[in-house]
Amino acid sequence: MPRQPRLHVPGLVHHVMGRGVAGCEIFRDDHDREGFLNRLAETVGRPEGPYLYAWALLTNHFHLLLRAGEKPLSKTMARLMTGHAVAFNRRHKRKGHLFQNRYKSILVEEEPYFLELVRYIHLNPVRCGIAKELGDLNRYRYSGHAVIMGLRNYNVQKVDEVLTRFSKKRRSAIAGYADFIAAGINQGRREELRGGGLARSAGGIVSLLKRGPEEREPADERILGSGGFVEAVLQQTTYKSAENSPTIDEVLEEVVSRSGVSRENILGASRVRGICRVRRQFLLAACERAGASIAILARITGRSHVTVRAAIEQAKTARHGDEITQ
Repeated sequence: MPRQPRLHVPGLVHHVMGRGVAGCEIFRDDHDREGFLNRLAETVGRPEGPYLYAWALLTNHFHLLLRAGEKPLSKTMARLMTGHAVAFNRRHKRKGHLFQNRYKSILVEEEPYFLELVRYIHLNPVRCGIAKELGDLNRYRYSGHAVIMGLRNYNVQKVDEVLTRFSKKRRSAIAGYADFIAAGINQGRREELRGGGLARSAGGIVSLLKRGPEEREPADERILGSGGFVEAVLQQTTYKSAENSPTIDEVLEEVVSRSGVSRENILGASRVRGICRVRRQFLLAACERAGASIAILARITGRSHVTVRAAIEQAKTARHGDEITQ
């Protein structure tokens, strides 16, 4: 079966996994791990690159939880993995492919999966036997868990994005996060968090097929989330009309160029009146010209469906007023 194309929607979260060919080692020592982290740090956190929330380096594979930026994630991962493979082969006098095919990337519905994936990724050293208990996990330097706990520095990891989901006070947030990790230590290998859209979240493909036609929802092996989320993502990534309608990202760039407001402010949380007005214009244009759904715009901007819908209606009203006064 032909491989499906990558899904790239700026602002959405991806669970990324890479594994050594035939299960071979991709990290033999700390020098290899530090080299990988240095390369990762060169790409994440930049305005056009992804944000990093969780990570774990094991002997023969790695896990990353990233929020896609403007730059396609495939380019970021190709640079990271190729650079690591070249350095690894040179250092260990090895030839041939290091990684098993291309990396695996699962586009994730942020709620309710974000924190579940942070926990799943950070508990990988326990499942692999590298850490026997939470104390060992705290001391393991090659997982984002130690960074969140304040036991290792890795400035490109967006720690606050995780901790503020537990408390606004840092000490309480770290304690809440630690309790959350401890509560999942016996959960084992959670296949539903490894991708599969509704086929996973419904309890597997067998359970999904048992549903009647009226109960079934869209599913895609590249997406982890509800049927509505799967549908919204596929609509955004495949929508092309005969008129060659622009993508959401192209509409966003047009609005940035016209208004002078940065994409970070348009997609961010700023409540400055002028920025809010431009944001509403973007949402309306993305909906009308790129065919973007309310669901996908809500996830791109981190807002509720109700807020996005209201913003679009406000933009329509403002446009109508402008037309009357012209």
